[in-house]
Amino acid sequence: MTKTIIPQSSFPRERMLHYGVDALSNQELLAIVLRTGAHPLNVLELAGVILNRFENIYELKQVTLDELQEIRGVGQIKAIEIKAMIELGGRIQRAGQPKYGKVNSSMDIAKHMMQELKDYRQEHLLCLYLNTKNEIIQKKTLFIGSLNQSIAHPREIFHGAVRCSAARVIAVHNHPSGSPQPSEADLAFTRRLMKCGEIMGIDLLDHLIIGDNAYVSLREEGLWEE
Repeated sequence: MTKTIIPQSSFPRERMLHYGVDALSNQELLAIVLRTGAHPLNVLELAGVILNRFENIYELKQVTLDELQEIRGVGQIKAIEIKAMIELGGRIQRAGQPKYGKVNSSMDIAKHMMQELKDYRQEHLLCLYLNTKNEIIQKKTLFIGSLNQSIAHPREIFHGAVRCSAARVIAVHNHPSGSPQPSEADLAFTRRLMKCGEIMGIDLLDHLIIGDNAYVSLREEGLWEE
């Protein structure tokens, strides 16, 4: 099979798709934002002209719309796009990771989840992703349906943990029947999660099963150690 070769100085969008954003130069990244050049400059040439106007990329943080429009090929629209990109990047850099409360006990989580899941007619599996301080940094519904089906796979759970840099995971699912007693499938699934977490260095802190105004914590009951 013939391998596609993408020159470093051409097609920055295609290079990003093939090699990832880290492989792109500042000029290529700016070219993607600009989208088009300005006659007689193509978009990469225009990006180079803009960057060469400054001693270093840090100076772009303070550039004004008027200063950008003084550069050949940069009109009002492109100046606005560049300023918007700079401002958004700065806001992302300053933003902290959202927190959704701290986990103090399985009971606290269970009380909240009993209210959230009480009217569900199907099993829902949710994951709470925690940092090292046991603060919830993300909550996500991953599966809807019986846990004995193949769709409930640990890789999706830990993929989410890696994406948000979680140190710990709490799995929660409901039993529409009202009884929170774990099935053999529940126990087997939990043990799979534990083994995957051990391999990846991400702790499974608990697996809660929610019933009708009742819950079972598999950690508190010691059921996953059997």
